[in-house]
Amino acid sequence: MRLRVVTLNVWNRQGDPKRTGLINLELRRLAPDLVSFQEVVKSPDHSQLDELIHDTGLYGTHQADVLRTVPPHADRFGGSAIATRWPHRVEEVLDLRMSDANDVPWCSLAVSVPLPGEDDLLFIAATTSWRLSAESARERQVVALTDLDARHRRPLPTIIAGDFNATPDAASIRYLTGLQSLGGRSVKYHDAWEVAGEGQGYTWSVDNPNAQSEIGRIVRQPRHRRRVDYVFVGSWDAHPNASCEVQAASLAFDLAVDGIWPSDHFGVVADLEISAAPSA
Repeated sequence: MRLRVVTLNVWNRQGDPKRTGLINLELRRLAPDLVSFQEVVKSPDHSQLDELIHDTGLYGTHQADVLRTVPPHADRFGGSAIATRWPHRVEEVLDLRMSDANDVPWCSLAVSVPLPGEDDLLFIAATTSWRLSAESARERQVVALTDLDARHRRPLPTIIAGDFNATPDAASIRYLTGLQSLGGRSVKYHDAWEVAGEGQGYTWSVDNPNAQSEIGRIVRQPRHRRRVDYVFVGSWDAHPNASCEVQAASLAFDLAVDGIWPSDHFGVVADLEISAAPSA
């Protein structure tokens, strides 16, 4: 069956208040089946997730719905959320804060999704530490994410999507794509953009006015552009009796509407062909 996956860092409540509505309109046009959101704000009296998926037919879960405690800074920077075309079951929420990366309020959500006529798959909405110098923490975080997959893996290939704050040449991403080991561990996921994307696929860029101020504050270098948002697909190694082929990958939320940019990140859309039967 055909499956469309979207990931987007929605930049919490910063910027123009019309942004959330613009993201909602584009989600309706894209009609995704699985969505990974980062930096989604939720409070006792307001849910940005509800606004994002209004009238999309998607079922949503915010990390605050399942966490027992609220991580520091979540009221300002939001948390992770997930949305699926079919009702899902939350398997685990993973808090990846570490002693050297304790300012990350965005947890990772793992849900089981039954696909009609196929089987169940595990969908993980993920994020890792944002600081430029935090690659060591990101390495440990991606190993924890793959352990999360191993604990809850379903018959269909696992899909992991989110903002990883690392470029394809970083050790954390090389580990996920099977190009290097970490701590004697190795795995293999397919990077949807590497398989089917065209061009550099930059998702955090000075070309986006919403990102310019953050890039100016954090990076302080001109012409900064990075690909840090990904859709990863489980490989034959972990799912020998099923298949998931990446048919297309493209950017989304990468154009202004009436002068308003939807977020400080561009999103990624991946179209997959997934089956409980192995490919020929």
